[in-house]
Amino acid sequence: MAESAAAASFAQRIESIETTYEFMLAYAAQGRQEEGDPATSEIRALLTSAATALAGLSEAAMKAAAGRADAAASAAFIGVLHQDADKALAALRLALSARSISSAIVDNLNGSIHLRALLTDIFVLDEILKNG
Repeated sequence: MAESAAAASFAQRIESIETTYEFMLAYAAQGRQEEGDPATSEIRALLTSAATALAGLSEAAMKAAAGRADAAASAAFIGVLHQDADKALAALRLALSARSISSAIVDNLNGSIHLRALLTDIFVLDEILKNG
């Protein structure tokens, strides 16, 4: 039971990150100079949601991977995930600190090697946990 709750928590975090990234791709293409009212901004809300998902992502991954026969391999890869999540989180927090989040800011985030590495990490780990 605890394993399925851990897997669900990890999957929910991944979903939040993926949803944000998909929106980021569309937002970057809009050519916005400003985001509008930060209090009701969808990009700001989604980046905040992804940042929340990233905080503690590696811990959620460890719980989801607990009990696997390849515990050492899982732990080593989750160490990489932790580093990449920290770097991506720093980038998201920097974007969130901007007075207004333009399409250019989001486009540069989309191109960030830190965000791309994180996405690859979570896709690989998610597939391995699902299959095995």
